[in-house]
Amino acid sequence: MFMNNKGQALVEYLLIIAVISIVVVSIVKLLGGYLQDSMTKSSCTILDKVYVEGANPGEGKCVDK
Repeated sequence: MFMNNKGQALVEYLLIIAVISIVVVSIVKLLGGYLQDSMTKSSCTILDKVYVEGANPGEGKCVDK
């Protein structure tokens, strides 16, 4: 009459991981262009170049001074 609940706990953990993954992917998709621009600005500074903003988020680039 004793039931094994280990499978149930595993399914619950998998559901939690799935929800967290969906949230993270959604945030990265929404903010991806801004994150890419931020990284590009940083690399321009390191390379001693000028950052030129693009028409849309994520389209910025480095150009020589």
